[in-house]
Amino acid sequence: MTDCIDADGYRANVGIVLMRPDGRVFLGRRVGGRGWQFPQGGVLLHEAPEEALFRELKEEIGLDRSAVKLVGATRDWLRYDLPKRYRRRGPDSFCIGQKQRWFLLRCTQAELPIRFDDTGEPEFDQFRWTTWWEPVREVIFFKRPVYVQALHELAPLAHPAGPPPYPEWWEQRSSALPA
Repeated sequence: MTDCIDADGYRANVGIVLMRPDGRVFLGRRVGGRGWQFPQGGVLLHEAPEEALFRELKEEIGLDRSAVKLVGATRDWLRYDLPKRYRRRGPDSFCIGQKQRWFLLRCTQAELPIRFDDTGEPEFDQFRWTTWWEPVREVIFFKRPVYVQALHELAPLAHPAGPPPYPEWWEQRSSALPA
């Protein structure tokens, strides 16, 4: 597999917000208890973002496209920089961050057959369904601004009557939130 990294050093990636009919969203715990996040993964060379979306959905949580309905996506790529210790700076693999296209999926089945063993290197070892804004608090610090952007942009599609109210802790995360 070959990463698709642009001239600025950003690796193309898809992010997945998987939502149940009750409005709760999937949040996976990274293997070994290394934090919680939405499913996400790289776009391969010559692969369309929507193809990457369904490949990553299958690889990371074992779901086929028949288990979900594609509701919408962010208009543009959302970017974040990796902390220096996570950056790749080799002659063949210069990467300073990720640019992500985020997709909102709605579950089409009441009970989903979520599995983490469809790949040799599972991303997650646990999951839970949580409120719309909770992932902002749970994700690693350098991804928070992108989560805020993605959730705000996708909120009208997920919650046409208006987004859920911000939780009490929202103001405490002001460094990662929009002005």
